[in-house]
Amino acid sequence: MKSQIQIENLKCGGCAATIKKGLLALDGVTEIEIDIEKSIVSIASEKENLEEIKLKLSKLGYPEVGDANTIVHKAKSFVSCAVGRMDS
Repeated sequence: MKSQIQIENLKCGGCAATIKKGLLALDGVTEIEIDIEKSIVSIASEKENLEEIKLKLSKLGYPEVGDANTIVHKAKSFVSCAVGRMDS
């Protein structure tokens, strides 16, 4: 199964690194591609787990466009971004 999700709060390679690490930890997810300019995450998964993927993105601070993008999401994405930059 391949899916594309447009997300909020994606700013840089640090964000992308955190998203990749978080999503690859999910069971069944095999590949992640991230288009930073368009804020699109492409996911390849062996399972039908799109809702689980969207929930994980939201928990990391990157909700799907159209979902609630609260101050909490923005704060989480700021932390995720910083952590991703330190890891890369």
